[in-house]
Amino acid sequence: MKLLFVGDIFGGPGRKKIKTYLPGIIEKEDIFFTIAQGENLAGGIGITSDTAKEIFDAGVDCITTGNHVWKHKEVLGYIDAETRLLRPANFPGGVPGRGYFVYIKNSVKIGVINLQGRVFMKALDDPFRIGEEIVEEVNKATKNIFVDFHAEATSEKRAISFYL
Repeated sequence: MKLLFVGDIFGGPGRKKIKTYLPGIIEKEDIFFTIAQGENLAGGIGITSDTAKEIFDAGVDCITTGNHVWKHKEVLGYIDAETRLLRPANFPGGVPGRGYFVYIKNSVKIGVINLQGRVFMKALDDPFRIGEEIVEEVNKATKNIFVDFHAEATSEKRAISFYL
């Protein structure tokens, strides 16, 4: 099973490249599941329902986000309804959307977890504790777990990769 993660897609030029090249890459490389970091899809900062739909239509199965997810307020209702769009799981309770989901594609379950770091960023809940709890929960449904950790500091990224 091949999984493809596409890093930060930036604005219209990034969406255009995804629409142009991603379908061919998925076919040529026999990609089973595609995840994209999409918090900058709309004009280089934020995400909207239209920009998300563009890359879903190009073959992306799940969009993860980070600290710019709320730039365009219209996403508030969309993120609650669209299970393929994730926001960091360590945002405070009561925030719209979800921070993880177990997807089923061709009878295969894939858990995707979205977390955000705290170094050089506005403080959120502890991504290590939250991440550990979610991995334990998702692990009940599938052993196929992917974590997108949106962070600034390489040290924090490395630490969570060893921890989880």
